Amino acid sequence: MLRRPGLSLTRELLRRNNLGFPLCYSKAKMSAVSKARRVEGVDKNIWVEFVKLAATYKTVNLGQGFPNFPPPDFVREAFVEAISEKDTLIHQYTRAFGHPPLVTIVAKFFGKLLGRELDPLSNVLVTVGAYEALFCCFQGLVDDGDEVIIIEPYFDCYEPMVKMAGGTPVFIPLRPKSAEGRTLTSSGDWQLDPEELEAKFTKRTKAIVLNSPNNPLGKVFSRKELELIAGLCVKHNILCFSDEVYEWLVYDGNKHVRIASLPGMWDRTVTIGSAGKTFSATGWKVGWALGPDDLLTHLRTVHQNSVYHCATAAQEAVARALQTEFQRMEKPESYLVQLPKELQQKRDRLVNCLSAVGMKPVIPEGTYFLIADISEFKAPVPDLQKSDEEPYDSRFVKWMIKNKGLAAIPVSAFYSTPQKKNFDRFIRFCFAKENATLDAAADILQQWSQMKPGQ
Repeated sequence: MLRRPGLSLTRELLRRNNLGFPLCYSKAKMSAVSKARRVEGVDKNIWVEFVKLAATYKTVNLGQGFPNFPPPDFVREAFVEAISEKDTLIHQYTRAFGHPPLVTIVAKFFGKLLGRELDPLSNVLVTVGAYEALFCCFQGLVDDGDEVIIIEPYFDCYEPMVKMAGGTPVFIPLRPKSAEGRTLTSSGDWQLDPEELEAKFTKRTKAIVLNSPNNPLGKVFSRKELELIAGLCVKHNILCFSDEVYEWLVYDGNKHVRIASLPGMWDRTVTIGSAGKTFSATGWKVGWALGPDDLLTHLRTVHQNSVYHCATAAQEAVARALQTEFQRMEKPESYLVQLPKELQQKRDRLVNCLSAVGMKPVIPEGTYFLIADISEFKAPVPDLQKSDEEPYDSRFVKWMIKNKGLAAIPVSAFYSTPQKKNFDRFIRFCFAKENATLDAAADILQQWSQMKPGQ
C-alpha cells in the first residue's frame, strides 16, 4: 500500500476506510443495488466525516469523546488476568445475554443504587457498548408510526435509530436562560419549557429519550426536572429510554438522579450504561441495559438476531472491575470517586483557556464535553464560504482542523434540521485528555488569537 508522506499506517487505513470503500476491495465500480427504505436519509454520520479529517491532518484531537489516558491499573490487570487463566472457556462463547459473572455484579451494583432487587437473568442485558443497547431499544420497542420525543441537543444516533425503526422523531429543545450580568454560563441554565414539553405528548407517542448527563451540553437534569418528565410518562403511559453512560462524570457537587428510581418509572424505563465510560476503556465496547423483564425481552430478541453475543474476555474483565468498585463504593479510593475530580480539573483548565481567547464556554455539570460559543472569538478567521446546506460551525471546524491542527465537533450536528441554524455558533470540545494534549490545544488557540488579520 502506498502511503502519503507523514501519515502512519494506522492513520492511512482510517483515512482510506472513511472515504467510503472497504480496505479489501479496489475502487472498481460496483453494480447499483437498491437500498432498503430503513436506511434512506440516514447514511451520513458526523463521526465518519470528522474522524477522517482528524486522521488525515495532524491534529490535536479534542473532537472524539474518548480519553487518551489509560484505564486504571486494576481494570487493565483484570483483563490480563482474565485472558491469562487456564480456563480456556474465557476465549469462547458465553451466555448470549450476558456473561454470568458480569450480569450478577451489574444486578448487585445497580440494584443497590436503584434501591431494588434486580434479577441478573431477566433485568440485565449486556450489549456491544451502549450504542447497541440503544439500537435494541428502538428496534425492539418502537414500531411504524410511533412517535419518539428527543430532547435537543442530543447524541446524534438517536434520530437515525428512530427512523430506522419506522418511528417519527419529535424534537424539543433545551433553551438557554439569559446570561445577563454573568461572564460564564452553566449547562444547568439550559432548560425545558414544561408546557412545550407536555404538548409534545400525543396518542402516537411511544417513548421519550433522556440523556443525563447530556452529550454534548454536559447538562445534569435535576430531580425536579426528572420528576416533570416522569410525571408526563406516567400520565400518558409512555416509555423512557434513559441513556446514562456518563452517570459517574458529574461535577461541582451535582448529583446524578436515575429516573428509573422515581415513582412509577421502573416499569416503563430502560436504563443504559457503559463500562467504556465508567472505566475509561471505550474500545472494549461493553454496555448494558437495565429494566423490567417485559421490556428487556424484546431487546433480547433484537440482540440474539443481530450481534448475538459480546466478547467474553472483556465481559469477564468488566465483571472483576465492577466487583472491585462495589467493595469500595463511595469511598475515597474508588475510581468512580477519583475520576470526576480529575476531569473537573481538566474541564476548568479548558474553560480558562477558551475564555482567554474570547470563546464563551458553557460550563458543563457532567460528561467529557463542553460546548463553546465562537461568536466573539478574537482570532482571525477567513470569510468561510456560505452554504445553504452546511452550518457555519461545521465549516469553521473543518477549516480549523485543516489550517490550525485542532479538532473539535460542530454542535449543529446534535440538532434536528430546523434547529441547526439556531445553534451553529457553538463547537464541542472533549476535555477527557492528558494535560499535555490540553496544553497543546491551549498553545494553538493562544497563538492563533494573537495573530493579526491576514497573517
